[in-house]
Formats: sequence, C-alpha cells, structure tokens
Amino acid sequence: MENPARIYELLLDYAGSDTAVTDLNIGLVWTVCKAQHTGLAMSPGIPTRTLPWPGTLAGKTLSELAGWITDWEPYKATVAMAAINCSLNRYEPPSGITLLPAPGNANLAVFEHFLPRLQGKKVVVVGRYPGIERYAEQIDLSIIERQPTSSDYPDPACEFLLPDADWVFLTASSITNKTFPRLAELAGHATTVLMGPTVPWLPELHDFAIDYLAGVEVIDPIKLYQTAAEGGGVRIFDEAVRYRIVDLTPGNSMMWLKNQIAQDYSDRQQLNLAMEQWYGAGNKGRFPEFNRLNQVTTKLSRMDSSYKRLWDAGNSLSESS
Repeated sequence: MENPARIYELLLDYAGSDTAVTDLNIGLVWTVCKAQHTGLAMSPGIPTRTLPWPGTLAGKTLSELAGWITDWEPYKATVAMAAINCSLNRYEPPSGITLLPAPGNANLAVFEHFLPRLQGKKVVVVGRYPGIERYAEQIDLSIIERQPTSSDYPDPACEFLLPDADWVFLTASSITNKTFPRLAELAGHATTVLMGPTVPWLPELHDFAIDYLAGVEVIDPIKLYQTAAEGGGVRIFDEAVRYRIVDLTPGNSMMWLKNQIAQDYSDRQQLNLAMEQWYGAGNKGRFPEFNRLNQVTTKLSRMDSSYKRLWDAGNSLSESS
C-alpha cells in the first residue's frame, strides 16, 4: 500500500487549476465551491465567529484555495477540499453504478447497496450517518464517531476495531481532518469503502487500499448550492446529488486513469506549444504558465507510476488465478 500520508500530495497534483472561484458557501453541514463546476466537502461543524477571510474567497483561483488542504485549521482544510473536488469535477465522471434514492433514506443508499454482502461480517463505519442505527439488528455493526453519542465508539477505538473488521466504511471527511492516513493503514486488510460527498474522484485511491469509492455526482448544482446554503444536510440527496459506486479493481482503475492521463497529456502539449509561441514572439524571462506546466509534468509522472502499480497488480491477480 502507498504511504497514506501521500494522499495530500496527490490531491495537490490535481488541484492546479487557475480557474477563478465564483461562489464559496460554508453551510451548516456542507461547504460548496463553485467555479466552472461544483465541489463539495463536509463542513467542520465547529461554531466560530472569527474566520479571517469572509468576503475575500470568491475570485481566488481553485489552486490558491486547494493549497490549504495541508492546513490543520479545520475551516481552511474544508474550503480546500471543496476547491479540490470542484477542480476534479472537470474530468469525465468515472464509470460506476448510480444509486437511485429510496424514500426516507436516500443518504443511506450506499449501505443498502452493500447490505447483502455484509451479512455475517464485522462491519465498522467511521462517521455517523443519520439513520444508520437501523442496520444494527441486521449486521454486526460498530460505529466510530469523533463526537460519539449513544452506542458510538470514540476515535481511539479505531486502533482496536479496524484491525478485526471485514468491511470498513470510511468517511471521506477523514481526508480533511487528517485522520485518513492512520485509518487507511488500520483498514488495509479489510474491504474498504471511502464514502460521502467529500470523496475526491481519484483512481489512484486504489494505491491506498481503498476498494470502492462511494461519492456523489451533482445532478442539480443550483439546488445543491441553495440546499447547502440553507443549512441542508441529508436533504441534498433528495434532488441535488446521487451516490455513485466505483469499484477500484486494477482493470477499472487503469481505464479511468488512462483517460485522465490522456487529458493531462493534451494539456501539457498545449502548454508546451504556448511556451514555444511565447518565446518565439521575442519575450524574455520565465514563461507565464511555467508553474502550471511544471505541475502538469509532475502530475503525469506520478500518474504513470500509479498506472504501472495497477498494471503490476492486475498481472499478479491474473497469474494467481
């Protein structure tokens, strides 16, 4: 498994967009970033009256805000995560299964989808999802929550529960709050589903022992922004977003990654051409898009390395079958 802490380098690789943010809303439950696309992240849920930037974020680039992802201040990291997902959503969505919401439990569609496979298994869910207690009598279920209530386990229980789990459902807000590296390491042997609207659509998450992504596709960006701004939580699943399940098998991940490599290779070719034309016009000094070109080149190198690991993993599976 890739060093889980490298998830932040990976996220920054994908966040190098100079597109300006048009709207940024930190809602009660969801933070929404809008540019050419829309990105979501779960809000910290920690009341504060002293944020230093209100009124200054719209107009900044996605890359500027994404750089906050390594910050330990929860609101800065959340804004960054929403900006990163906004940037990622410029790519074609991955092939997968779109889950249609069931009346009254649309936010639990992922658990409904996997429920038949969870029978007789030890299941650990990191993060409390409203209504999830309904499954407690159907499966061997343990819930770990940062702010535990009733029968939830507190954070430190992950050290004891995850190593024995068969299935782990891991909230993607763990990336924002920096608990992802340790949780992914502890869950490395289990079938692990990274889930929630905060999920970044990245094929390389296979490198971190994630087996499935259960993120969202935005159906109605206007409704999503309005619902989040008005304090909506699970209500976003009614009309604004749908869960999508993506199986990160080597074959699926390779196809998805190959498409992204092709798109970024095309971007690099265009940047190289623009640089040649810029210098050909007699300009001196550094090419204005040099940093962007360098970032795309670095990103392509890492994508190639990830593709090779997936190729090796796929061949290993073929040889053992």
